[in-house]
Amino acid sequence: MTKPSRWTAYVLLPAALLSALAAAPSHAQTSVTLYGIVDESVRYLTHTNTAGDSTLGLGTGGLSESRWGLRGSEDLGGGWSTFFRLENRFYINSGQSDLTLPFINEAQVGVQSASYGWLIFGRQPNVLIEGITIGGYGSNPWIPYDFSFQPEVTMSGGIWTSNQVQYQARFNGVTLATAYAFGGVAGHMSYGSQYGAAAAYAPKGGPLNLGGAYEESHDSLNGSTAKAWTFGGAYVWDGTRFALGYIVNRADPGFSNFANGPFSAPQLTALKYTDFSRRRMILGGITQALDDAWHLALNVWRTWQDGKTAAQDGSAWQYQFVADYNLSKRTDVYVEADYAVYRGGLIGAQLQGVNAVGLAQKSTQIGLMAGLRHLF
Repeated sequence: MTKPSRWTAYVLLPAALLSALAAAPSHAQTSVTLYGIVDESVRYLTHTNTAGDSTLGLGTGGLSESRWGLRGSEDLGGGWSTFFRLENRFYINSGQSDLTLPFINEAQVGVQSASYGWLIFGRQPNVLIEGITIGGYGSNPWIPYDFSFQPEVTMSGGIWTSNQVQYQARFNGVTLATAYAFGGVAGHMSYGSQYGAAAAYAPKGGPLNLGGAYEESHDSLNGSTAKAWTFGGAYVWDGTRFALGYIVNRADPGFSNFANGPFSAPQLTALKYTDFSRRRMILGGITQALDDAWHLALNVWRTWQDGKTAAQDGSAWQYQFVADYNLSKRTDVYVEADYAVYRGGLIGAQLQGVNAVGLAQKSTQIGLMAGLRHLF
């Protein structure tokens, strides 16, 4: 009998899961872990209102978003296990949960196999941000999932998608991810849905990472589409990492509401996601590790926006420098400086990050920040 290929095994994964779980012994071993990041900063920012005034104060977080979570797994035997993750993000300066996100922002349950990969259900990162992450070309990669002060995050559609089923597999240096989010609209199965796929090549111990992803989201009210794709890579040479990536967004004129995403319709409007027919971004960065304590990074983003009207056309240059010093394995201090130049319609992918509507009210903006972060 012909031996089935690895690809055949992946296609038959759901059936294999059911049969394996039914036959699994009941002597499972269980673990549950409390984890999190507490990150706070003092930030100075220019041109935060139409008068051109500056602000100085504690931020809602720092380079990372503060969060706490629970994760756990259970050994089912035969190389199979089940797992879950629940995570809340909060503003450390006020103690409030992140007002733009659900109280439990990530909520996942799934099964995994050493041979067949992961099958994950719930609210989780979309495949576009997965492509940038596994491709290794996102900015500041040493910071634990750093989703603040990364303009590429808004270009990725806001990171998280609800009602999603995602499958991931890794073998021989190749990582694959494919996902589908159910829209749940009666009579219109495609409305509010999202699908996509990501792939990356990163040989173990090698200096090169390559990756990319495609994603398509459908408006929850009329089925209009928003499409996005990205590709890029990173190369490490003698402790220095060079990264380069490209992201494209395209939106139909009617796209303005995606209930499965992290943003409501008013927030999409405030982030200027409804202003463009096409956005393009080139991102690049150089990161230098100095022994086990220091990380230095210089990042640049170049964005072009083709608006739905000529008045909404625009472009942006954004620059960032980060110096991070580890006081211990769990605690670090950092300084950050950024400078942005906006032309025409203000770009939604502003430097403040995914959990804040862009504050730039003038054509240029300077930000300075110093922070303290602890992992537990």
